[in-house]
Amino acid sequence: MMDFRRIAFWAFLILPAVGCDRRQPAGNPDKPMGEKVSARSNPGFKEYWYRGKAELSTFEVEQERYGEIRRAEQVNIFVTEDFSKNKQVKLDAPQDAGADRVPILKLNAVRRFHTGIYEYTLMESIFTPVDASPSLKATYSVMDWCGQVFSQFNLKGNGYRARLFSYFENEGDTDHQLKPAMLEDELMTRIRIDPFSIPAGKTDLIPSPFYLRFRHKPYEVQKADIGIEKGDRESELTVRYEVLDRNLTIRFETDFPHRILGWEEMDGEQLLSRGRLKTTMMSDYWRRHDNGSEFLRDSLKLVF
Repeated sequence: MMDFRRIAFWAFLILPAVGCDRRQPAGNPDKPMGEKVSARSNPGFKEYWYRGKAELSTFEVEQERYGEIRRAEQVNIFVTEDFSKNKQVKLDAPQDAGADRVPILKLNAVRRFHTGIYEYTLMESIFTPVDASPSLKATYSVMDWCGQVFSQFNLKGNGYRARLFSYFENEGDTDHQLKPAMLEDELMTRIRIDPFSIPAGKTDLIPSPFYLRFRHKPYEVQKADIGIEKGDRESELTVRYEVLDRNLTIRFETDFPHRILGWEEMDGEQLLSRGRLKTTMMSDYWRRHDNGSEFLRDSLKLVF
C-alpha cells in the first residue's frame, strides 16, 4: 500500500485531466528489504533483482552534438542496493540502519562518443525505491577535453534540491529548490519496477540535465504529457513536453523484467539521440576487475 508521502507526491503531480563497495556487494541477496520487495505484485521481482548480480545492457547509440550525428555507445547497469533515506548514500551496514534503510533500484548509465579529435563521457545515476515512491537522488556528469560539469538532485520535502557545478563561467555554480515533479530520467527505473503503474496523462517533469546542458536551458519543472502503449511483446512510453520542443520515446519489453530495448529523443525535427539494445548479461561485475575478466567486454559487445 502506498504511504502518505507517495500519495501526496503523485496527487500533486497529476493534473485533474488525467554496487561497487568491497564491504557490501551490490544487490546482496542476503540483505534485501524483503518485506517490501515481496509485496510487489510480480512474484519474480525479488528472484530476478536479489540474486547478487547486476543487469548489464549495452546499446548502439546515435548522438547529436554540434549539429552532427556521432556514433556512440551506452552501458546501462541496473542493480539493487540498500540506501540511506536520510543521508541519501549507499549504506555500509544496512543491517544496523533500521528505518533509515530503503531498498532501491539503481541505474548507472554511461555513454561515450567522439567529437572530432576529442571525446565525451556522460554518466547518470538514478536511485529509485523499489516501492516506486519518488527517487531519492540523481547525479549527472558531462566530461570532455574542455572541462566537466556535475549536477545532483536530492529529494528534500516534496521537491528536489538541484545543484550544478560547472567549469564554464556562464553556467557557474547554482543551488536551488525545484517544486514537486518527477525526474524524466527516473522513467527508466520506473519501467523496470512496474511500467504500467507510471501515471499517464499531463504531469510535471524535470527534463534530463543532459538535454538541458546541451541546449543551454535552465533547470526548471516543465509541463509534459506521458503516454504508454502496451503491446503483446514490446511496449512504448512517450513523453511530449508542452513548451519545450522535445519528445522522448522509450521502448521496453511488455513482460517482466521489462528490459529497455531502446529510446529516441527529438528536439523538433532534430534527432538528439537514438539507442538500440545490443545485448544483456547478468554479472557480479564488481568482482570482475582482474585482467582475466577482460574477455567479458567482448561478451557485452563493447566498442569504446
